[in-house]
Amino acid sequence: MKRMILSGALLAILGGMTHAADRYPNIVFILADDLGFGDVSCQNAQSKVPTPRINRLAREGLRFTDAHAPSTVCTPSRYSLLTGQLPFRAGRVPVFTGAGGPCLIREHQLTLPQMLRNRGYATAMTGKWHVGLTFFDAKGVRITEQNLAGVQRIDYSHAIPDAPIHRGFDRFFGTACCPGTDHLYAFIDGDRIPVPPTRLLDKSKLPKHPYANDNRPGMIAPDYDIAEVDMVFLKKSQAFLEDHVKRQPGKPFFLYHATAAVHLPSFAARQFQGQTQAGPHGDYIHEFDWIVGELLDTLDKLGVADNTLVMLSSDNGPEVTSVVRMRADYGHDGARPWRGMKRDDWEGGHRVPFIVRWPGKVKPDSTSAQTVSLTDVMATCAAVCGATLPGDAAPDSCNLLPVLLNGDGSKLARDYTVQQACSVLSIRQGPWKYLDHRGSGGNNYDTSELKAYALPDIAPDAPGQLYNLETDPGEKTNLYFKRPEIVKELKSLLEASKVSGRTAFRATE
Repeated sequence: MKRMILSGALLAILGGMTHAADRYPNIVFILADDLGFGDVSCQNAQSKVPTPRINRLAREGLRFTDAHAPSTVCTPSRYSLLTGQLPFRAGRVPVFTGAGGPCLIREHQLTLPQMLRNRGYATAMTGKWHVGLTFFDAKGVRITEQNLAGVQRIDYSHAIPDAPIHRGFDRFFGTACCPGTDHLYAFIDGDRIPVPPTRLLDKSKLPKHPYANDNRPGMIAPDYDIAEVDMVFLKKSQAFLEDHVKRQPGKPFFLYHATAAVHLPSFAARQFQGQTQAGPHGDYIHEFDWIVGELLDTLDKLGVADNTLVMLSSDNGPEVTSVVRMRADYGHDGARPWRGMKRDDWEGGHRVPFIVRWPGKVKPDSTSAQTVSLTDVMATCAAVCGATLPGDAAPDSCNLLPVLLNGDGSKLARDYTVQQACSVLSIRQGPWKYLDHRGSGGNNYDTSELKAYALPDIAPDAPGQLYNLETDPGEKTNLYFKRPEIVKELKSLLEASKVSGRTAFRATE
C-alpha cells in the first residue's frame, strides 16, 4: 500500500492552523455547469468570450492544466465531488431530471460539507443540487417517475427527507436538478419548496435561438424566471456570506455555489444579453464570469478574502450543441485543444478548468501540470482543516495540499486517475491513457451533427484505446496493438481499482 508522507515544512504550516477552528481558512467552491476547458480565456488564447474575472482568479492563484471531472456528465461528477468517491462505486447513477430520487448519497455517508461541519465550519450550498431528492405524493408514496407526470404528483406539504441540509449543509437554497432544463422549475429552501409550481411552462414565451432548445416540459413556480436564476443564486450566496461574517466572525465557513450557467438553454440574465460578440452562449459564459467576480468582490468587501480558500471548476466538458454551433458561428471552441466534448471519454469530455486561490499559501500566477480529479477536493479540504478521514470515506480522494503549498516540486498527489463516461471507464497514468471501450463512450459520431468531427479509426478491431497524451494530445493514434504491454498493465490496474474499492491511499496512523 502506498503512503503519503507529509514533509516537516508542511507539518509546520498545518500546525499553525489546527489549534482553533477560527484559524482554519474559509472555503468557497464555485462549480460551473458544462464550462469547457477552452471556455476560459486564460487557457485558450483563441477564446472569443472574455473571462476577466476568472483570469484574475488565475493570476492570484494556481491553475491546474490537467484537472478532470470524475465523470463526463453532471450527476455523477457532483456525487463524486461531495463524497470523494467515483460514481460507479454507487451502482447505477442516473442523471436526474425531475422528481426522481432518492438521494445518491446515503444517509450516514460522510460528505465534504459534513466533514467540514465536524471541524467547526458553517456550511451552506446555493444552486444546482442534482444528486437526487425524494418527493412524495398526497398519499405519502415516494415518486419515482423522472418526467412531467412525476412532478405533477408532488405534494408540497411534505418535507424532502434527503435534501442537502440532511447531507451535511446547514443551509441550502437551490434546485433539484438543472435549473433551466428539467421538469421541476421551482426553488427549494432548506428541505421544502415554499413557492410550489402552479402552471405548465410555456415554451412559446422563451427565447428562440440555436442554444435555446433544451427545456423539458415542466411545472413552473410563479417566482421562477429561468433567465434570472443565477442572479437569485448569487444574492442568496452573498446574503449568507454577509450574515455569517456579521453574526459569527470567528467561525470558518464553507460555501458551495453551483451555478445554472453554462448548461443549455443559454438564457443569460437580461443585463448580459448581447454583451459579447459570441452570441447567446458567449453571453452566458460572460455572466458566469461576472458572478465569479461578484463573489470575489463580496469576500473582499467583508474583509475575509485573505483567509479564504477559493476553488473554481466545472462538472464536465462543454455541451455538444454549444461546441458545434460556437465553432461554426463564432470561431470559439469550448473544448480546445482537446478531442471530444460532454459525454465523451476523450479529454474534451472531462478535462476541466480548476483554479485555486489561497492568499499567502498558494503562489500567485502559478500553474500545475499534475493530473488531478475533483474527487481530490474532499481529502484536500480534510488536510486543510486537520481532519482525519475514516478508512471507508472518500476512497478516491487524494490530498492536493502539498501541491497547493509547494507547487509541482511536490511528490505526485496521485499515481493514476480513473474516469467515467456514462457507463464505461478509462484510466490515466503518466502520459498513458487507456479507454476500456470502443468509440467515444458517450456521443454518437455517426450523426449529422458530429460526423464532421469523427476521426479515422486506425485500429478498428481493437476492443479498447490507448493513447500517449504527451506525444498525441489529440488522441488520434490508437496504440492498442502497438503497445500491448501498456494496455495489459493499465487494464490490470483498472480492474484492481474496482476490486480494492479505492484509487487513493492515505498514510495510516
